[in-house]
Amino acid sequence: MPDITIQGPDGEFGAYLALPASTPAPGIVVAQEIFGVNKVMRDICDGLASEGFVACCPDIFWRIEPGIQLTDQTQAEWDRAFELFNLFNVDKGIEDLKAALAELRGHEACNGKVGDVGYCLGGKLAYLMAARSDADCSVSYYGVGLDELVPEAQNINNPLLLHVASEDGFFPKDAQARLADGLKGHPQCTLQVYEGNDHAFARVGGEHYDAAAAKLANDRSLAFFRENLS
Repeated sequence: MPDITIQGPDGEFGAYLALPASTPAPGIVVAQEIFGVNKVMRDICDGLASEGFVACCPDIFWRIEPGIQLTDQTQAEWDRAFELFNLFNVDKGIEDLKAALAELRGHEACNGKVGDVGYCLGGKLAYLMAARSDADCSVSYYGVGLDELVPEAQNINNPLLLHVASEDGFFPKDAQARLADGLKGHPQCTLQVYEGNDHAFARVGGEHYDAAAAKLANDRSLAFFRENLS
């Protein structure tokens, strides 16, 4: 599928675009992990396209270095990924994702309904997109630092689905408890906990990949998207 260029508030940046067999169709913006728009992210987009969605994964590291494509297979790549994570400006990233959302909503292949999904760093951004954008719905996979963002939940007006790994090494149990307490009773927020699973349990080929948990989370996400983007 072709790459596209998106005009953001601070300049142009690239994005991977995957199209379904039949259009127009609902759109989904995919927020990357700390490894860039790599094969894992592109495969996720292709998978969503095979399920009937227009999927777009923008390069949100473009301000630091455009075109980052790391894997999780070497220590050097992990070191670079965390360096990028520490250099990344979350607020600017949200502006880029909002630009991608608007671009996708107006794309000829899209029917105007657009949600978003994010993983790891992208999981944090998906939560913030629920609070700060007009996305029709949002899905967060093992987002980091979400307990610190509980106050933003007051601005969440569209459905948000959160997948949390009970043994997430980047999201301690006390932080998970603060998130659960903060979102308790919120009419738009659904939190699913995957017991015994660690961070990135849905990353195919990753150290903590769990096929059963990944399938459960992905099936829930597809049902959620179909319900809220129909």
